[in-house]
Amino acid sequence: MFFFFAGGVTQEVRQVLKQQAGKCINCRSPADLVEANKVLKLFFIPVYRWPAKDQLMHCNNCGLFYPPSLSPLSSESRPSEKHLCRFCDRKVDSDFRFCPFCGSAL
Repeated sequence: MFFFFAGGVTQEVRQVLKQQAGKCINCRSPADLVEANKVLKLFFIPVYRWPAKDQLMHCNNCGLFYPPSLSPLSSESRPSEKHLCRFCDRKVDSDFRFCPFCGSAL
């Protein structure tokens, strides 16, 4: 006999605590600080939900969940900072993902 099992554990937003609390680490769009639920699904049907232990950041654009400690602060909450490019040693705004001078990833 052969059995086929389709299921897994996913996360979903339970409650939004603060909107646009930071930027997504994947796509740099606004991310919310949320409380999340973990959901056990069997054959794509939710079977059991339980609360996640910690608060998470949730990206509205790509749907990524990640810990708040990894989130860069939103541009409204901090002044425009400058960082040094590690390849050409020029000052680059912190909003850039690539150096405008040498093209390397920041």
